[in-house]
Amino acid sequence: MTISDPIGDMLNRVRTALVAERISATVPNSKIKVSIARILQDEGYINGFDIVNEGSVHSSIELSIRYVGQRLERRPVIRGIKRVSKPGQRVYAGRRGIPRVLSGIGIAIMSTPKGVMTGRRARKLGVGGEVLCHIW
Repeated sequence: MTISDPIGDMLNRVRTALVAERISATVPNSKIKVSIARILQDEGYINGFDIVNEGSVHSSIELSIRYVGQRLERRPVIRGIKRVSKPGQRVYAGRRGIPRVLSGIGIAIMSTPKGVMTGRRARKLGVGGEVLCHIW
């Protein structure tokens, strides 16, 4: 089965893991998904990630979901995920039009000519690109 939107599939798997209160989510491996996972880890939304069966055709990324609070009162750090640019409707932002998610509380993940990065870093470097998703 071919997935028409692999990034949307990754975000949906993370969202499903959050709703089910799982400690991890597994997604098929690709370079852009590893870049997104690295950003999520650097920004503190996940504890970390591991690439399982690296070098294999069926390698995957296991994301360790981050929670705050004690066992019965724990809440996920990720409160919401929104896919912005889709295969049927791409959304681009110039260097002056990079969105601020919830007035800076969340992050926008962008694909730029200088690589996949947060909207804040793209604004600092003065580059625009495709707005992949918002996370808060």
